[in-house]
Amino acid sequence: MIKRSSGRWATRSEVLSQNGMAATSQPLATQVAIDILKSGGSAVDAAIASNAMLGVVEPVSNGIGGDLFGMIWEPGSRKLIGLNASGRSPYALSLEHLKNQGLKKIPSYGPLSVSVPGCVDGWFKLHKRFGKLPMKRLLAPAVYYARKGFPVSEVISESWENSVPIHDRWPGFKETFTINGRAPLEGEIFRNPGLADTLEKIGDWGREAFYEGEIAKKIESYLSKLGGFIKEKDLSDHQSNWIEPVSTNYRGYQVWELPPNSQGIAVLQMLNILEDYDIRNMGFGAAEYIHHFVEAKKIVFEDRARFYADPEFNRIPVSDLISKEYARQRRNLLDSKKAGKRYEAGNPVLKVSDTVYLTVADESGCMVSLIQSNFRGMGSGMTPEGLGFMMQNRGELFTLEEGQFNTYAPHKRPFHTIIPGFITKDEEPFLSFGVMGGDFQPLGQVQVVINLIDFNMNLQEAGDAPRINHDGSSDPTGGKMRTAGIIELEPGFSIEQVNELQKMGHRINLNGGPFGGYQAIGFDAFNQVYHGASESRKDGHAAGF
Repeated sequence: MIKRSSGRWATRSEVLSQNGMAATSQPLATQVAIDILKSGGSAVDAAIASNAMLGVVEPVSNGIGGDLFGMIWEPGSRKLIGLNASGRSPYALSLEHLKNQGLKKIPSYGPLSVSVPGCVDGWFKLHKRFGKLPMKRLLAPAVYYARKGFPVSEVISESWENSVPIHDRWPGFKETFTINGRAPLEGEIFRNPGLADTLEKIGDWGREAFYEGEIAKKIESYLSKLGGFIKEKDLSDHQSNWIEPVSTNYRGYQVWELPPNSQGIAVLQMLNILEDYDIRNMGFGAAEYIHHFVEAKKIVFEDRARFYADPEFNRIPVSDLISKEYARQRRNLLDSKKAGKRYEAGNPVLKVSDTVYLTVADESGCMVSLIQSNFRGMGSGMTPEGLGFMMQNRGELFTLEEGQFNTYAPHKRPFHTIIPGFITKDEEPFLSFGVMGGDFQPLGQVQVVINLIDFNMNLQEAGDAPRINHDGSSDPTGGKMRTAGIIELEPGFSIEQVNELQKMGHRINLNGGPFGGYQAIGFDAFNQVYHGASESRKDGHAAGF
């Protein structure tokens, strides 16, 4: 587990501790998690408290109007447990209605993009099973900062400024999220008393305070005035689900993800394809490595577009998609010397039959990998008056093409981009990690895994190293792959390698990024020490005690 940074990419040292660790994208949220751990709370308690805090201090990425996915390493049973707390589409909105509006796709913003927010129910599911401290205690820091105010941090301030022109036409947005009609500046104090009131009610009365009663009525009333379809029944009927994580072995490490409706298994499919290549000897940043990485992504994302959807509506061949046998078949499509112009989705039936990520670990050995998001930045723009939060726009991720796995239907979960990650080694927890960034998340996670295992980086360096993105694959909303697409590179790759990629037929954007937002907690089983990392692309940090 213990690796020293080469000094090439890491912006700072790993954080080390034995008693507990937290890594989030905003320092106040990390501090809240540590305070909860020091007060006797579990890792799950700390994760809930810091997630609530992030909804206050980083509303440009997440909040209680969004969804949540998580994985928890339970030291007693020595098992990894998954939670899908994503919400469903409205009962009353039909595919026929959407098509009658002349829509080719669900709009990115506005009332039709809203699905039921699953975050709050996810908190209570987690808390009932793993919590120690009262929910009111966990939400108290977020209530305090929402009411008293907090200084807005640098990266969040920039995202906030970009979000205002997108959402300011919707009722409730300016009143909730601006100061005199503009985004708060870096260092300016921002307050959200409506969110403080909402969180206080949730702490006092439980999940029902959000999904039933006054808050549910306000959500329905607000959306119905704007042409939305979410009703009280959609909210009261919502339930999160415990699910089994799935995994593949990559060079002796077991990499774990959650199955669809999330895109997590794309990580496993990419790793399965890449495992057959000698990536270590290719070297970080080499054209040969970037080529194989991008081609694997292009192949896997065609499967993603076809198969990843709500498993309650489709029989998704997950075990076949992540099998080594299927990877061998798909690997045959990859030309090691030339960029592929177009790939088709495979036939995996081989047998008959913008976002926040946080991770927390406690003294007992419990580790939480949690990701939560409103989707496109702040979400749909739908901001019910007086409640202090925006509704997510995950409904945009359905396709309106009939006969697809991800075709819109009432009371259905959309395809989801947010994915928590986890790695075990020799049946011991090794790494709780995640990378934010919509479609980029599988690419980011695969690069972290390869940086750690193939390129022998430590946790901090693995996150800080420059990243590769590829834009151009088909997606589950019905978008089709553009010929070859474009490789986008963050600064740090050599012009010589770029020239080699161009000779292979790749188009390159050298000024890409920044891509993602990474947090990680590793566990050194020999010394019983946690290693924490949080990259420099965001405002946050890792801390332990």
